[in-house]
Amino acid sequence: MPDHVHVLAHLLPIESDNGDYWNLSDLLKSVKGFSSNAINRRLGRNGALWQDETFDRIIRDDDEFEEKWSYIRNNAVKAELANSPEEYPWLFESAGE
Repeated sequence: MPDHVHVLAHLLPIESDNGDYWNLSDLLKSVKGFSSNAINRRLGRNGALWQDETFDRIIRDDDEFEEKWSYIRNNAVKAELANSPEEYPWLFESAGE
């Protein structure tokens, strides 16, 4: 999406260099920092790119997972950026481990 990003991830505890575990806020801060630097460098810009806020949800069952996944997959189609989810070049799907 040109103005926001969706991520549906199964997060396992990730140990940091100091032996603690990364929390979701720190992981998102890292992803947003890295991606904003890369995007700004590519566009020849600088400064803030992402909003400070994030919205996260805990998915509690398979039905809710399917609902969120369907929403994310069809977001670009709904926004008329592609005719199908598979045609949207920025959709990445992985079955995981």
